[in-house]
Amino acid sequence: MFSNLSDRLQKVFKYLKGQGKLTEENIQEALREVRMALLEADVHFKVAKDFVSGVASRAVGQEVLQSLTPGQQVIKIVNEDLTQLMGGKAEPLKLTGKLPNCIMMVGLQGSGKTTSTAKLARKLSRETRRPCLVPADVYRPAAIDQLMTLGKQLNLPVYASRTDQAPEDIVRAALAFAREQNCDTLLVDTAGRLHVDDALMGELDRLKSILEPSEILLVADAMTGQDAVQVAGSFHDRLGITGVVLTKLDGDARGGAALSIRAVTHCPIKYIGMGEKLDALEVFHPDRMASRILGMGDMLSMIEKAQEAFDEKQAMELAEKFKQDAFTLEDFRSQLKQIKKLGSFEQILGMIPGLGMKKELKNLQMDEKEMVRMEAIINSMTRGERQNVDIINASRRRRIAMGSGTSVQEVNRLLKSYGESRKMMRQLMGGGAPGTKARKKPKGKRRRAFFPF
Repeated sequence: MFSNLSDRLQKVFKYLKGQGKLTEENIQEALREVRMALLEADVHFKVAKDFVSGVASRAVGQEVLQSLTPGQQVIKIVNEDLTQLMGGKAEPLKLTGKLPNCIMMVGLQGSGKTTSTAKLARKLSRETRRPCLVPADVYRPAAIDQLMTLGKQLNLPVYASRTDQAPEDIVRAALAFAREQNCDTLLVDTAGRLHVDDALMGELDRLKSILEPSEILLVADAMTGQDAVQVAGSFHDRLGITGVVLTKLDGDARGGAALSIRAVTHCPIKYIGMGEKLDALEVFHPDRMASRILGMGDMLSMIEKAQEAFDEKQAMELAEKFKQDAFTLEDFRSQLKQIKKLGSFEQILGMIPGLGMKKELKNLQMDEKEMVRMEAIINSMTRGERQNVDIINASRRRRIAMGSGTSVQEVNRLLKSYGESRKMMRQLMGGGAPGTKARKKPKGKRRRAFFPF
């Protein structure tokens, strides 16, 4: 996401380097490129025009700060204006004291409403709330079954609606069900259409009058570009939406919807979907998104992901095992599972300041299937083999390769890397194997660490 926009902006900033002063002439020439970059990224043309005018009025004639180059000064201005364009700050859900708080999830068919409803329920349950899921889409085949299945995965209550019920009857019964289950939040997955029509809006109007929701969240597909902005405007004019959930931002969406929806509808983007898994829903932080676009990284989001993915107690236990040279393949398998929770390699790179914009890293493709193969190899071992790799002889290696669907060479490579990594960790911990002296790392030879990175 935003890769083309980021590339174009970087070229503009490179052009401005070496200029002693930001003049109207060189600013206008650079901002023409910025405007074209925004339009190519599917940003609404009025939003692009207003944004460029705002940057120009701030940048023209400004003396370069003593510690900054002209290019850095422009980056600072663009960063601040991008942040304001997308809302300025994160907008939390506005939940009232009335129980249960009702949240309507609305949008077009195929935008990801049902999955986003389950993702939001998971996030709220992690925030000590007790959500209840309500499948009110009686038109799409298997929509009810899908949400009930997701609710079971999350171990959350789901109202068992039926396709022969009217949506109005479903939500009335769901309100009573939520009170019986002591739920404080009701998440209603409503029906969508392939286009906005009066029948859809009329039904949503009736559900709104029954539920009196504290939030009406529009689920919009970022891949649709300008259409997402138009859909948001239509729903807002009729229902008065309070926020937007933008999905599929982990794909190759050009990102213009994220920059345009707030400016066109004045409705905040509250959450963004960054993957298909139920934990792939993030709070939308305009300042962090602006930093990602400009290649400045997003360390705060990376820290939050790490805190959620890695258990502090397990980390302390792991450090102790490293000290005692007791790190086993079972420990490594648990680390693999936690690393996968951080997201794709590309997402992690984009959060590290500077790395997301380096050409040699941008095209680096991480074979994430390698992690799956490594985990399969470890799973094909017996517990004794995972605890003590020294007992794995040639016949055992053949059995492990057959059980994991890999080759003996891949098994050998994993075991060799594991051994090299244990030696490295002993050196980092300041010691060697029991009764031995730690060897110095040979010069000119780089050890291969037993990590997928």
